[in-house]
Amino acid sequence: MQNAGQTILQQVTDQIGQVVLGHDATVKLTLTAMLAGGHVLFEDVPGVGKTTLVETLAKTLDLDFRRIQFTPDLMPSDIVGGAIFNQQTAEFEFRRGPLFTPIVLADEINRATPRTQAALLEAMGEKRITIDGQTYNLDPNFFVLATQNATEFAGTYPLPEAQLDRFLMRLHLGYPEAYAELALLMGAQHGPVATPILTGAQLSALKAEVANVTVSEPVADFVLRLVRATRHYPRVRLGISPRGGLALVAAARALAFIEGRNFVLPDDVQTLVPAVFGHRLLMQPGDGADATSVLAEILQTVLPPD
Repeated sequence: MQNAGQTILQQVTDQIGQVVLGHDATVKLTLTAMLAGGHVLFEDVPGVGKTTLVETLAKTLDLDFRRIQFTPDLMPSDIVGGAIFNQQTAEFEFRRGPLFTPIVLADEINRATPRTQAALLEAMGEKRITIDGQTYNLDPNFFVLATQNATEFAGTYPLPEAQLDRFLMRLHLGYPEAYAELALLMGAQHGPVATPILTGAQLSALKAEVANVTVSEPVADFVLRLVRATRHYPRVRLGISPRGGLALVAAARALAFIEGRNFVLPDDVQTLVPAVFGHRLLMQPGDGADATSVLAEILQTVLPPD
C-alpha cells in the first residue's frame, strides 16, 4: 500500500509519462536522483527528448526553473551573477545569475569552456556559491539537469573528471519503443500539458523520509565489494572513489523509497550501478573497453548477498 509520498511521486511519474513517451525507466531514475539530492547528466544522440524530459519534470515541480543554453562565449558571470554598479546609490550591488534558481537545465553543457563549466562545481557539490569572498546559499532543493550530445564533438569541451563526479547519475534515453514513436508521429506529444504537482516543502519532506531508509550491513558490504572490484579490474585505470560508493548508497535509498520500501535490496544496487558508476570510471588508454561492458562483467562476478 502506497503512503502519501509514494502516491504523489506516482502522480509525477504518470504525468511525465503522458508527455515523454516510452522512457518510464529513465523517468524513474531521474526522480531517484532528485530524491537523493543529486544531479543528472543526460547523454544521448540528438532528438530523442532529453530537453523535453527535463522541462516536463521541472513543470511538475512547483519550483522556479531556468534553462541555460551553454555556448562557447558563455562566461561564468553569466550563470552565477556578478557585481553591477547602481547609479542611484553609487555602489556596486550583486545581481544573482540563473544558477540561483532551484531547478536548472544546463543545455549542451559541454559546449561551454572549462572555465565556465568550473563555475558549476561549488554550486553542484556544496549548494552554495562564493563570489568576491561572499558566500550565498542556494535553495535546499537545488537540482541541475544537464544535457550533452554523445555524437557531436566539434566545438565542445569534454567535461573533466571533477565535473562528471558532481553528477549523481549519467542517463541515456535511447530511441523510444515503436508504439511510443508512432504516438509521437501522430501528434500525441501535443496532448497533455504538465502542471505543478510537487511543492518544494513536499520535496524536502520526501528527502527526509528517504534518509531514513535502512541499508543493512550485507547490502553495504555488497556496495563495498563492487567499489573495490572496480579499483582492481585490469581494464580500469581509475576505479570508484569512496564518494562514488556513498553516491550509490544514497541513490539506492531513494529508489527503494520510490518502490514503496523502507529498506534497500541488492536489486536496487544492481539496477543503479551503470547510472551511478558509469561516468566515474576511467578506462586504460588504448584498451578499447567501455565502462558499460566492464560494469556488466563486474556485476556478473561480484555476487549479491543471499
